Amino acid sequence: MSIHTLPSPASVRHPASFDHGLGAVESASERIAAWPDRWLAVTRLAIGFIFLWAFLDKTLGLGYSTASADAWIRGGSPTRGFLSHVTVGPLASTFQSWAGNTLVDVVFMLGLLGVGAAFVAGLALRPAALAGTVMLAFMWVAEWPPARNGSAGPTGSTNPFVDYHVIYALALIVVAALSTGARWGLGAWWARLPVVRDHGFLR
Repeated sequence: MSIHTLPSPASVRHPASFDHGLGAVESASERIAAWPDRWLAVTRLAIGFIFLWAFLDKTLGLGYSTASADAWIRGGSPTRGFLSHVTVGPLASTFQSWAGNTLVDVVFMLGLLGVGAAFVAGLALRPAALAGTVMLAFMWVAEWPPARNGSAGPTGSTNPFVDYHVIYALALIVVAALSTGARWGLGAWWARLPVVRDHGFLR
């Protein structure tokens, strides 16, 4: 008959140690689960910065797409350069007639500022996404990717349907639909406001 020795107290794991290990697993799982939200937040900030930068460049003439002499604050028109060169598509003449129009300039610049600020701050993402999508749709029609040639020669279009305007619009819609404003933004505070709680579209 053999005698079995009992394990020493030191070799027995305390239940708390199991809890600690489980907590570590849960913590790792939570960190992994958080990555999609983080990448969506990065996407939100990036696309917001695209709109904000366009506003700042056209307003101040930072020398990227807008020369200093053509800055909005110096009397330049944010839309004249682009719209006056529209030569293809069903609305070409309409866009040309809008070029340099003060009301069109103001609406366009307010759209850039509003969409950019909303996405960087993480609030009012749904109305901002709608406004941004409408703006991008107009830009898509103005460039008219289906056309391979215009009055000035080849248009440079690489795809007749999906171009960067469509990708930006999809990014706006996805980011807004998934309510990503709470991470690295003011979305949680915005969602608690009574008017926003009562009108989900404002989120």
